[in-house]
Amino acid sequence: MDVFSTMDVISSALTAERTRLNAIASNVANANTVRSADGSGPYKRKDVILESAPMESEFTEVLDRVDHPHTEVRVVGIHEDSSPAKKVYKPEHPMADASGYVEMPNVNPVEEMANMISAERAFQQNVNVFQTTKQMALKALEIGR
Repeated sequence: MDVFSTMDVISSALTAERTRLNAIASNVANANTVRSADGSGPYKRKDVILESAPMESEFTEVLDRVDHPHTEVRVVGIHEDSSPAKKVYKPEHPMADASGYVEMPNVNPVEEMANMISAERAFQQNVNVFQTTKQMALKALEIGR
């Protein structure tokens, strides 16, 4: 794998982790949103679905890599969590039903923080790999002087 292929793989991972962080930020920001944009009920938690996919490249490179295919990370989609909303007793709330319960989003702040730490660490690890790859490429150029 050449330096540029390595950087392509790393950039796909950085993009995927950034997408995860955006979804987590949206979940945390809407943890108390009782009405979604379409008015259908409380906000529904979002999950990012990632997949490993072969890198797209020139035909000759594909033939060279048949035994050792390199894969990148792709965002397949963003899934809306279908778990039920939490019901909280707040009879004074304007969105309370006849029994005094308000449907709250299915967002668990503790779970979102754990997901955030995981995504942040994966992002940082990929940045470290990128920096190491860059340093190796610069050292290889110095040898050629």
